[in-house]
Amino acid sequence: MKRTSTYFPKETDLSERWSVFDADGQTLGRMAREIAVVLQGKDRPDFTPHMLTGGYVVVVNAAKVHSTGRKLLQKKYYRHSGYIGSLRTFTLKDMMEGHPDRVVELAVKGMLPANSRGRAMLSRLKVYSGSEHPHQAQVMGHPSVPATPAT
Repeated sequence: MKRTSTYFPKETDLSERWSVFDADGQTLGRMAREIAVVLQGKDRPDFTPHMLTGGYVVVVNAAKVHSTGRKLLQKKYYRHSGYIGSLRTFTLKDMMEGHPDRVVELAVKGMLPANSRGRAMLSRLKVYSGSEHPHQAQVMGHPSVPATPAT
């Protein structure tokens, strides 16, 4: 009887892929899910749970992402320094006015594994408020970069 073994890719077998997501007019949660899938590598046939098989993701126009319902006023973000009485609360509207890139980063962070591999995946995420980004050479250098996903 012939035994088959599971294929696990080596570090040298994996190639870096760069994807660009345009957040203009996209819903925050739906876009964050697609980004999380690419960062984890679950869209690739050589996905391996214990390795970083995902690619790099560049998000542009983060300031133009929108949310549904009354989330602009009801969704809360919290920040605490560790000192007594230093809890700060921000609404989604406040965050979008001040740091729209953090909104996208936090949405994607919540969809990644809460371990060292998830933190390594999050470091491959590059978010920019405007349409310009400094990763043009990396994006153009890889022919297998998928276009902005259609929703």
